[in-house]
Amino acid sequence: MKIDRLWAPWRMKYIGAKKHKGCLFCQAGKTDKDFRVFKSKHSLCILNIFPYNNGHLMVAPLKHTRDLSALNDAEALDLFRSVNKAQALLQKTLKPHGFNIGVNISAAGGAGITGHLHIHIVPRWCGDANFMPIVANTKVISQSLHELHKMLKKALKEKK
Repeated sequence: MKIDRLWAPWRMKYIGAKKHKGCLFCQAGKTDKDFRVFKSKHSLCILNIFPYNNGHLMVAPLKHTRDLSALNDAEALDLFRSVNKAQALLQKTLKPHGFNIGVNISAAGGAGITGHLHIHIVPRWCGDANFMPIVANTKVISQSLHELHKMLKKALKEKK
């Protein structure tokens, strides 16, 4: 069987990368570097660097908690307003046909990061699933994180 190769050299820095010391979301709340898209009073939005689809964002409360019930009303409202803002931003910039929006709580619930609550926002397009994941166990992401980050930041500035 012939094996085709899909070259993605920008992914090399993530293969075998050292684990973050401390909480990824808490660190992203303290700095604007990397792939933070925006920050509100109680929440932040960042690009998922291991995306399921192009434009995969994560919105998290600034409060370090793994449980929705630990958020007060102002924090919960701000979190879901940030989810709405992130979805609108993706709609404006990428024009997807739909979205998967969800929360995975605990390892048993599918969370890769279990200590800090976060909401996934995954843009979807009709026909975005193809044969690659099935026959090659490979997901093709057609846009770089840097390019997407620039687009989202530009769209945020245009909105103001």
